[in-house]
Amino acid sequence: MPDPLPLLERLIAVDSVNPGLSPGGAGESAAAAFCAQWLGERGFEVHRLERRPGRPSVVAVARGTGGGRSIMLNGHLDTVACGTYDGDPLVPRVEDGKIYGRGAFDMKSGVAAMMAAAARATAGGPLRGDVIVACVADEEHASFGTEEVLERFTADGAVVTEPSLLEVTLAHKGFAWFEVEVLGRAAHGSRPDLGVDAIAKAGHFLVALEALGRRLAGSGGHRLLGPGTVHASLIEGGEGPSTYPARCRITIERRTVPGETEQSVRDELIGVLDHLAATVPGFGYRLRPGLHREPFEADPDAAITRVLLREAERALGRPPVIRAEPFWTDCALLARAGIPCLLFGADGGGAHADTEWADIASVHKVTDVLAATVAAFCG
Repeated sequence: MPDPLPLLERLIAVDSVNPGLSPGGAGESAAAAFCAQWLGERGFEVHRLERRPGRPSVVAVARGTGGGRSIMLNGHLDTVACGTYDGDPLVPRVEDGKIYGRGAFDMKSGVAAMMAAAARATAGGPLRGDVIVACVADEEHASFGTEEVLERFTADGAVVTEPSLLEVTLAHKGFAWFEVEVLGRAAHGSRPDLGVDAIAKAGHFLVALEALGRRLAGSGGHRLLGPGTVHASLIEGGEGPSTYPARCRITIERRTVPGETEQSVRDELIGVLDHLAATVPGFGYRLRPGLHREPFEADPDAAITRVLLREAERALGRPPVIRAEPFWTDCALLARAGIPCLLFGADGGGAHADTEWADIASVHKVTDVLAATVAAFCG
């Protein structure tokens, strides 16, 4: 039966740094080619989607005989940069039950497990429902890979195999980015009668933003995720020591929980800014929305949720821990497309860090759970 460990070793050895995060990064081409070949050799119908040159996703399908539910296993091929990694990030190292290397945890362990599980579940012949394996690009940046996949493929249920410490993730936060431009008036530094200091005005906004963060922290928030959060990420302003700055730009990230929308958090921010415009002399602003991703919450009664929870309990010998994540995943895109889904993946650590590893036993366990879930769900 397919073993996920050799797969994981091969995947770690392939450079797939996301060039959207790190200019000059290798991208997903080599990793996608490997996955396509491996799945194709096992009878899967392979589709390569590459709207953006050099940034492919691979979708491999084992067609069912009909009358069964279809499942999608989704995992991303891209990694963050290797620049500060301790040792050679592309040489997988096995030690004390762990496998080390860039992407070992986030999330080539999940990709290896889902590929091996899909091959294992269909090795005896087709199931009634389709089995879809989506190895996607760009999750670490803007997730255009899963977006492109969802334009052509759907399923009755899905599992995203991001690392989850062998716990089952049923919710995660979303985010919304905004650029706030605080307006001033340029003038010589000796002419306060003519100038308006945009940086000083921005200070009022930063204080108000911190107060908004405290109000959010004090709210009840979501039952699994707690409250949303807000912080200032970037700030830029001024042209020289002797010039009143005409503008100060501040980038804001608002992490959202289910029940919050892009419009609701935008209105919240406008309320803060409008209050400053009404109470702080000379305060003016422009607000520009940026990238927005919805929060996610799984339906606990969906068939895919019930099947995976049952199979995880059988494999683990106990009910799995239910968790929620503060970060964003492609689950939200699948849910928005009408595909019930949840997240389940390997144990380990060091995501985006200088040393990254996955627990090998957990990778095998994830493979077992996924294979059983595919077989039971697709019948």
